[in-house]
Amino acid sequence: MFENGRTSLMDAECSGQPSTSTTDEKLEEARAIILTDRRVTIEEIALQLGISQGTAYSLVHDILGFHKVAARWVPRHLTEEHKRNRQHICSSLLERYNREGDNFLNRIITGDETWVHHYEPETKRQSMQWKHTSSPSSKKFKSQPSAGKLLLTVFWDSQGPISNKCQLLQHVKK
Repeated sequence: MFENGRTSLMDAECSGQPSTSTTDEKLEEARAIILTDRRVTIEEIALQLGISQGTAYSLVHDILGFHKVAARWVPRHLTEEHKRNRQHICSSLLERYNREGDNFLNRIITGDETWVHHYEPETKRQSMQWKHTSSPSSKKFKSQPSAGKLLLTVFWDSQGPISNKCQLLQHVKK
């Protein structure tokens, strides 16, 4: 190259794949995308930012500190009145136990029933969303069921189930 008239000792700029360094602008764009839609995928973030999926994952997971988690299922959303009623009932049962001892517990027969619905809930993967380490844990209430359902009823005492059979009643919405 020097024979051809080159005088500089520095490397000339090379063509090739451009550098994909993450700038503050890309970080803020990624943060805004996630905060707008917590269920956005790495692929969608990469497309919106014009970067590779590996770079997008590194940016979201390693630099911004977001992790994809699924919400915890909770059976019902209790109102303050429901919580007070449950506390009152538990307190009265505890008082009876303190007065009567184990004989009180041996006389209790309890049961539970639940509707078993025919529906396809959202999958765990579909419901996952990005969460930062400082974000509160998310909860998800069960969705409304579809038409068909079964009533499952079980009774038991201190020795175990009273009957070996669970009662199933078929119910179909009309």
